[in-house]
This record gives sequence, C-alpha cells and structure tokens, in this order.
Amino acid sequence: MPTKIRLQRHGRKGYAFFHIVAADSRAPRDGKFIEKLGVYNPNTNPATIDIDFDSAVKWLENGAQPTDTCRAILSYKGVLYKKHLQGGVKKGAFSQEEADARFDKWMNDKTSRIQQGADSIVKAQEKAKADALKAEAAKNEEIAAKVAAKNSPLAEEVEATAEAAEGEEVAAEAAEEAPVAEAEAPAAEEAAPAEEAAPAEEASEEEKPAE
Repeated sequence: MPTKIRLQRHGRKGYAFFHIVAADSRAPRDGKFIEKLGVYNPNTNPATIDIDFDSAVKWLENGAQPTDTCRAILSYKGVLYKKHLQGGVKKGAFSQEEADARFDKWMNDKTSRIQQGADSIVKAQEKAKADALKAEAAKNEEIAAKVAAKNSPLAEEVEATAEAAEGEEVAAEAAEEAPVAEAEAPAAEEAAPAEEAAPAEEASEEEKPAE
C-alpha cells in the first residue's frame, strides 16, 4: 500500500491549520488517515509545528513519501536529519550516543537561529511602528503650521480694521470740535469793529465847535 505523509486541512475560513498525517495515497485529502504525526499552524509567527519525531522517522524508514510541503516541514524540524543519523548508526558509521549528540547540537543551533529571526521580526515591527508615529507627528506639526499661517492674516486684518475704526472715531471727534472754534472766531471779529467805532464817535464830538 503506497503511503504518503501529507497535510490534512482543519480550521475555519481565513484561519486554517493542518494535521500532519500518514495516509493511503488513494484516500481523499481530508479523509481517512492511518496515523496523526503532528500539527502545523502557519497563523502564528513563527509557525507552530508540533511533530512526533520517532513516529515520523519510522514512517520515513518504512518508505512513506512526504509531499513537498511536508518534506520542507520535516526538514525544518530536523526529522530528515534524524533519519539520516539513524541510517549512519545502522551502518556502523558512528554510535547512537554520537548521533544523539550531533542531533542535539543541530537542534540547539536551529533554535538559536529561529529565536534570532523572531527577535529581528519584532524589532522590525517596533521600528516600523516608531517610524509611523514620527511621520504622524511630523504631519500633525505641518497641519498646525498651515492652520497658523492661514489664521495669522485674519488676525492682522482684524487689528488693522480696529485701528481704522479708531482713526475714524478720532476724525469724527475733531470734526465735531471744529465748528465750535469757527463760531467763536466771528464773535471776536464783531467785537473788534465796535471798539474801533467808539474812538471815532469821540473824535467827532471833540471837533464839534463849542457854542
């Protein structure tokens, strides 16, 4: 019976996760399977992969063929590397202890690289967020400057209008005071001829001959 290691879809629309299963290659994708080997959830960062190493290695040694996606997942988690080491142990190239030590070292290095990648992603997200906040602050300052520039001519115009109104009031007061001064001036002029006429009358009386 040809056996495949493949993904079986689960979850809802827009949030799919997968079971890693060993199944008959003639069975439907989401149909009956022989054994569940693990879970693959691509919705997390990094993707969550939980797999049974021993069962996966056993199926690979028994000839099960993984699909391209499952092969990438098994290689990423070290299942293919462990199968390779187990093959070396069976051939007598090295002992089981050495195989386990090599695998542990590989896993530690892999975990360190995964953590570094996750940290770099977090830092990139934080930097993008900080840059977005700076850009927003700069845009707000630009908008505030435009509003201030737009409102400043209006303030000057209002001040000029107030000064003009004050000037008009001063001119009106001056105009009201001017007729009063003009009215006083003719009265003074009329008084002056009267004073001039008085000496003339006195002179005529003196020139009149005495009786």
